[in-house]
Amino acid sequence: MDFTKLEQSIGYTFKDKNLLKKALTHTSYAYDNHVESNEKLEFLGDSILEFLSSKYIYKNYPKLKEGEMTKVRAEVVCEESLYEVSQKHHFSDFLYLGKSEAVSHGRQKPAILADSVEAVIAAIYFDSRFRRGRKIYCNKFKRSSRRIKQKCRYERP
Repeated sequence: MDFTKLEQSIGYTFKDKNLLKKALTHTSYAYDNHVESNEKLEFLGDSILEFLSSKYIYKNYPKLKEGEMTKVRAEVVCEESLYEVSQKHHFSDFLYLGKSEAVSHGRQKPAILADSVEAVIAAIYFDSRFRRGRKIYCNKFKRSSRRIKQKCRYERP
């Protein structure tokens, strides 16, 4: 599969295309084809996303209390938000799904698409040694600022 359009959309070109393929490999495909799935990358990507969003909120919204910061972070990194990212970048066109998941419309399932975003975040981390991944996803948080402001009614100082 050619990942050029996806790479152009997310603003990052992978040196290791196999890493991107793994990030887009659902468990159902991995099981059917005896390859590694994206689950471990998803696990790491979730943590990276939590860290980056926490840092962004901490630096840009100093008036928020810890509890408010936690609520805002949850809103920004929730499945719905990640699903929106996947839709914007057409992740569904690049997913590797097993036969059972493909038949059950897995390409449209928000959970699968959101998980693939987390996995791609981790793949960028490994491929770029974190530098580029941080820039790409910090830009996502900047675009989410409106949601943050609505959630907590605080303006950036």
